[in-house]
Amino acid sequence: MSVKAFELVPAVERELLMGDKARINIECIECCGKHLYVGTNDCFIHHFLLEEHATTKGMLSYTVQKLLFKYLGLKKPVEALKAASALERIIVLCDATVSVIDMITLEPVPSGGAKIKGVAAFCVNENPVNGDPFCVEIGVLSARRRTVQIYMVYEDRVQLVKEVNTPGQPCAVSLDGYFLCLALSTQYMILNYSTGAAQDLFPYDSEERKPIVKRIGREEFLLAAPGGLGMFANAEGISQRAPVNWSESVMGAAVCFPYVVALDEGFVTIHSMLDQQLKQTLSFRDGHILQDFEGKVVLASTKAVYVLVPLPLERQIQELLAGHRVEEALALTEGVRRNIPKDKFQILHKRILQQAGFIQFGQLQFLEAKEHFRTGQLDVRELISLYPLLLPASSSFARCHPPLHGFADLNHLAQGDQDKVQRCKRFLITYLGEVRSTEGANGCREDVDTALLKLYAEQDHESLLDLLASPNACLLADSAPWLEKHHKYFALGLLYHYNGQDSAALQLWVQVVNGDLQDSTRSDLYEYIVDFLGFCSNPDLVWKYADWALQRDQTIGVQIFTRRPVGQDQVKEQKDQVNPDDVITYLGKHSQALLLYLEHLVLGRRIQKEKLHTHLAVQYTDRVLSLLSQSPPVDQQVSVARDKLQLLLRESSLYRVQLLLGKIQECDQLFLERATLHGKLEEHDKALHILVHQLKDFPAAEAYCVWCSASRDPAYQQSLFHLLLGVYLDRDLPSSTVTGELEMAAVDLLNRHGEVFDAVRVLDLLPEGWSLQLLRPFLGRALRGSMHACRTSQVALGLARSENIQLQHDRLKQRRSPVLVSQKKGCVLCHNTFSEPDCVCLPGGVPVHTHCAAQRVVRDSPTRRQLANSNNHT
Repeated sequence: MSVKAFELVPAVERELLMGDKARINIECIECCGKHLYVGTNDCFIHHFLLEEHATTKGMLSYTVQKLLFKYLGLKKPVEALKAASALERIIVLCDATVSVIDMITLEPVPSGGAKIKGVAAFCVNENPVNGDPFCVEIGVLSARRRTVQIYMVYEDRVQLVKEVNTPGQPCAVSLDGYFLCLALSTQYMILNYSTGAAQDLFPYDSEERKPIVKRIGREEFLLAAPGGLGMFANAEGISQRAPVNWSESVMGAAVCFPYVVALDEGFVTIHSMLDQQLKQTLSFRDGHILQDFEGKVVLASTKAVYVLVPLPLERQIQELLAGHRVEEALALTEGVRRNIPKDKFQILHKRILQQAGFIQFGQLQFLEAKEHFRTGQLDVRELISLYPLLLPASSSFARCHPPLHGFADLNHLAQGDQDKVQRCKRFLITYLGEVRSTEGANGCREDVDTALLKLYAEQDHESLLDLLASPNACLLADSAPWLEKHHKYFALGLLYHYNGQDSAALQLWVQVVNGDLQDSTRSDLYEYIVDFLGFCSNPDLVWKYADWALQRDQTIGVQIFTRRPVGQDQVKEQKDQVNPDDVITYLGKHSQALLLYLEHLVLGRRIQKEKLHTHLAVQYTDRVLSLLSQSPPVDQQVSVARDKLQLLLRESSLYRVQLLLGKIQECDQLFLERATLHGKLEEHDKALHILVHQLKDFPAAEAYCVWCSASRDPAYQQSLFHLLLGVYLDRDLPSSTVTGELEMAAVDLLNRHGEVFDAVRVLDLLPEGWSLQLLRPFLGRALRGSMHACRTSQVALGLARSENIQLQHDRLKQRRSPVLVSQKKGCVLCHNTFSEPDCVCLPGGVPVHTHCAAQRVVRDSPTRRQLANSNNHT
């Protein structure tokens, strides 16, 4: 695609060059700084001074002053001119002779040795191998021989340093270092004149077209190839760039990076070296010379000289961007990186990326736009400012100047298309969400977060609550009205909370729960408020809203207090905590909540305080008595309430037993609870009497014995079970009372827990008329237990005797040889030295302290180990 990269500006008009002489034509040109030299067909050299200046429109133009002209006296055309500024000389080719003239006066050099005859063409080595700054290297093509001669041109002489033979007659040459790029009659080639190495490139027909050999950079050349191609080749004969497709009739070429300029019969064509596309075509009649001089491209027709002035790179890029040719603009920018200072390039590149991003944003190409914004390090507020009212009123942001885009705002961009507006907003949500935690948001976090909050609220986005529940920089003054406008009262409460205004947050949420404000964000807002108060660090707010919460639901509302942390001293109020005693007093008018709170303290937190345990037990008791007093009582509710009371009575040892016993003493339905309380008072006979004779619940009686004897010694357990057996077999009761039911209960007790009883005492208690068959399980277990204990004792006794005999044997054995003990010798067990002669010898004759040996014997005794591992089974 086209782009205006150059402008053709006249430099030397025909009238200034030749006046009214119609037959004079331009043959060659040379430019050195501001100095322009023109060679004509009448053997004249004209010297002009070019002064650049900018017009009012910002265009470049030239003011030309003719300084001098010189006739060489050969009556032949001046074929070539090359300036050697370090020598202040002009190298001239005229009449097959290379000569040297003064750059200022155009007079020939006085010495006669500064001429080379028989020359077809020559070129200057712009990458000289000679380190002498006051010497110019040139390559000369012989008009009669197949050679290339390398000369050194000095101020007053020329010197031949190398002559290189070629396979064919060369007709064009370009020189870079030791490398000659030659156009022979049928092909191009690369020749290293230092090593003699040659590399054929590609063929061409010199009769059909004029060869072009142009050095464009270090060890790189541009050649005119068949098929109208401009080929690039390096010193190794490799093309590292794609060719450009120019005209078949190209007569001159030059490179002004990143463009290749070519001249044909009627046009100047400009191709990009980056994508090889034709970018610009300029009409130019009668042109026959195109050369570049230190980045300045000069063209000449037969009568006048022109300068091809490149437009500023930024202007070219801006034209591409104005045409929405983003990829071309970026490619051009990247391509000229090496020609621009690093700092300036970075600034230019970032701005172009940002502009490209906005172009693609306007085309809804959001992925590409986002990538350009990121790479170009766009100030995200440039994007936010497109969206009306998103930036906070307090923001000091001002758009970049000159502007990065042509949009006034999002409405201007969308032109009333609401679907486009919504897509742009969704993109901004995504982009802000990604950029807010990166360096791109540094210095403008408040603007970013506030804009994101507004978008979330407007779009009813699910991430609104996540934003407010996490660290953020949303401005309250800007965000609150926006959230109210969109009925996001729960989110507004979170924002108040984040800014330390818990009172405002709670007031707002309570209004929503009461129905004064409408917000469907959370259906469980009441539960959320309770949870919030449960962790609120302001006790005043807790007391302020606790009654409201309890009136709505005591079961949930009490969580305000049950979720609060309690310290080690539960009575003493700690910082940011409410006193449990104050809570209990406060909950006195909310009985259900009070009960739940006491359960939390006693059963949940395991607070070991008599007052709390007693209070909870009284609450349980009152609850049971209340349910029992109903007519008729609800069995399921009574059962649940009694289970809770019984569990507390069994598990806790801190409540006031006598108080509770007095409350239930007259209730005939709470015998089990009375038995448990008697057990707490160690009145086991009363408890068992209630369970056996009043409740007639024999399993409960056995369970009572197991419960009371838990964590007690075996003797206590045995006495408790004997007491129960005695209740079953009480002979003091009237004979009619001792029924078969009690006897069977006694038999079952013995058979199930026979290992607990003393068999001898049991046999004394049993009635004489009982059958042994009934007691067979008990007697068998008792017999096995007795035998096991007896045999275990015998084994232990035997082991002790064996150990004693072994020790006596060792003692006798050690008496046979002396045992040496000194103050310098240490005990192997405690590592202390001996302070007295008494010692004990270990096996092997090793002496140890007597007390160390005694400790070891006790610790390692087989009898001790056997006794530790013994059990009640044979």
